[in-house]
Amino acid sequence: MDYRNPASCLDLLRRLHPTNVEETHSILSRMISTLQSYPPAANQHLEVLETARPIVAFVQGELSKRYAAHPLPPDSTENETLLKAVTLWRDMARSYTRVILADAIDSGLSENMPQLFQRQLHYNAQVLLEYFRARRALPAGTWTDLHAAYSAAERNNVARTRVADPLNEVWKAQSSSEAYVALLLVDLSNPFGRTQRELVWITRWAQRFAPYCGLDNTSANAKPLSYGLDLAADHGVRPLGLLTVSDSLRYFDGTRLANHIQGVLQQLKRGVSPASLGLGDDCAAREAGKLLLSLYRPWGLSAAGRRFPRRGARGNLEMFVDWEAIAFHIAGRPFVPPSTRSASNIRNDISLLTFGERAAEVTPDRAKIRENAERLGYTSSHWEVLDQSVGGFRIRCRPEGLRLNHHQLVGVRPPDGDQILLARVSWLMFRADGLLEAGIYMMPGIPTVAAARQVSAHAGTRAPFLPCFLLPAVPALKAESSVVTPGGWYQAERVLEIHAARPFQARMTAQTASGTNYDQISITPLQTTR
Repeated sequence: MDYRNPASCLDLLRRLHPTNVEETHSILSRMISTLQSYPPAANQHLEVLETARPIVAFVQGELSKRYAAHPLPPDSTENETLLKAVTLWRDMARSYTRVILADAIDSGLSENMPQLFQRQLHYNAQVLLEYFRARRALPAGTWTDLHAAYSAAERNNVARTRVADPLNEVWKAQSSSEAYVALLLVDLSNPFGRTQRELVWITRWAQRFAPYCGLDNTSANAKPLSYGLDLAADHGVRPLGLLTVSDSLRYFDGTRLANHIQGVLQQLKRGVSPASLGLGDDCAAREAGKLLLSLYRPWGLSAAGRRFPRRGARGNLEMFVDWEAIAFHIAGRPFVPPSTRSASNIRNDISLLTFGERAAEVTPDRAKIRENAERLGYTSSHWEVLDQSVGGFRIRCRPEGLRLNHHQLVGVRPPDGDQILLARVSWLMFRADGLLEAGIYMMPGIPTVAAARQVSAHAGTRAPFLPCFLLPAVPALKAESSVVTPGGWYQAERVLEIHAARPFQARMTAQTASGTNYDQISITPLQTTR
């Protein structure tokens, strides 16, 4: 196959059926790289690239499914797959750059300049998206390449010119500025803290909402906590207070987007389907609304302020990921379900029902607990603390056989305490050196272990008791008392049977949080008679 011949390349692309993803990817990679090294006439080069675009998008999407479900370690067998995907995205971006440079000499494609710059930006953005999918730290220079592409579109006065783009799921058209803003929106969404499905939706929605955002070189509408962007820096958006005013500074304005998101949320509440709102036909209304609401502040309000500012910290943090291991280390002993006899003796105790009473505590022997934990296989991992806030920690370790998921419940022993606390994994990212960084959100309150089961509506049907965790109210953090159960337990108005110092029944009234392995539930104790 002569990949230097544009006519041969076009013929092959028209006959290519990407059923074999590996083979198709290899063909595309050789074709695109060869045409870079031996560029044909600019108009012929452009025709090949445009014809290849939908096939490239398909095979790249198929490849990314191999590693997008979990953070990808640098030493993983799929690391080579990530590098192949990134290389093809870069080659596509550089190919359009070459066509642009060729046209600077031969102006036969002057009318195509808005299209060429939009494509160049699109593929530079795909490089960043691929690292987001793999939850991998961005290599040095990745942001610089993207900023340079946008700066070039600005200089050539084509940044805001829309062109047809069949790969844009919502609008089927996009400008260079919209391609750029769409990537910025994904970056603002905390991509390292999103599940595979959430990131797919966010990437699509970023295209959907990009036209409602502004990117200006004047600060007329800038607020103290607004976002800004330095086109000369190798990073994304930052709070304006952290940036120096210069000719390369741009101001992000999501005012129009805030109003638009509010309108979309209202329509979702009224029962309008996500598909008809341009959110996609793979989104359930409740899940789409919940995710979109979480994006309202960073996208629409351009709000960079943290609820709890981080501060430098040092020390080691111990983490437990297995449910029964968490229960063991909180209680200091293995979980034992209550007997059938005690399970039938339900009483009402108001102080207990608000988690205000505890059984007398005996200081556990830490060494004995560790010895028993090792015997039972309840192991832990140790993390270095990088910084912390009232709400959580940023930590890192070199994981060996450890797999964490986004929104997973874990137990942690902070550096400055003996008590095991509950936490939720907020985000995960592998660095190039193999260290895994994570952000964890600490659930307010000191947990206690109880036994719980769902009360069945069918007489004689009894589910087994499993360990759950009771969290007391923490008024200072505006946190109400709750029970943390295994995932999938929450059903509005269903009754739980809970055994702590005394047994009681309670109705589930609201789900305050949920994750891959847990539900955090507000409950209303039932008044019982003896």
